[in-house]
Amino acid sequence: MTESTQVLPAADDMTPDLETVLAAWHTATLRLEETHKVLRDEVCRLTDELEVKNRELARKNRLADLGQMASHVAHEVRNNMVPVTHYLSLLRRRIGDDPGSMEVLDKITAGFTALDVTVNDLLHFTSDRDPRPVAFSPGELVDEVYSSLAPQLAAQAIETVVDIPDAIRITADRDMLRRAVLNLTLNAIDAMPDGGTLSAECRSTDEGLELTILDTGTGLTDEAESHAFEPFFTTKCGGTGLGLAIVYRIVEVHGGQLTAANRPERGAAFTLHIPNVVAREAAA
Repeated sequence: MTESTQVLPAADDMTPDLETVLAAWHTATLRLEETHKVLRDEVCRLTDELEVKNRELARKNRLADLGQMASHVAHEVRNNMVPVTHYLSLLRRRIGDDPGSMEVLDKITAGFTALDVTVNDLLHFTSDRDPRPVAFSPGELVDEVYSSLAPQLAAQAIETVVDIPDAIRITADRDMLRRAVLNLTLNAIDAMPDGGTLSAECRSTDEGLELTILDTGTGLTDEAESHAFEPFFTTKCGGTGLGLAIVYRIVEVHGGQLTAANRPERGAAFTLHIPNVVAREAAA
């Protein structure tokens, strides 16, 4: 009987296989590390995005609660102002020959006028109606707003510049957009008590329309730039802090964005980004 002999592979014959296994293990480890990094970055991104959305949801909930309260207060105040305004009218007729009493009455009337502005701001801020879009020229709208404020602009030595091509058209709620432009214009006028230049620029993009109101005032402080669109935030003495918040809501219900920035040369710029603009050349 012959014995069979088993021949084992030499050590040199095993080396390539071991090197291959180690190389594959190293490659797999690197891929796992890369995958882990990608997943970690994605989790961080989604977490940040969730926090932003949660903050936005919380803000909208606060605004909704605030809107209901403000609407109730505004209506109650307006209802009580109607008879008082009527009585002031009757009183004016009776004391028309008394200059001293008329001066006091004028101050009372001015106070009620300021209160009426505040009530209007509250009602506009709490308005929850959907936009009623129509096609119109933003240039004509700006001219209309500037014309209505011509005496105030002249009194403060403010020049106006409208750089909006006649060919540009926009489809939006005209009344809402007029209110937005009016508020931004009044804000710009307040920023230029010693005169300056008030400008309006507009351009059509693939996404919609950008309408910018610019002034040559002192610009925005860091705090104002961060909180400008928050309700009741104001840097003006006696201001309601609702002007820019109303503009923000108007742009928001149109599905757009409102941005504010300081100009490099001087002053501030507020831009309304309105989507779904209808822009066409006059020759088209």
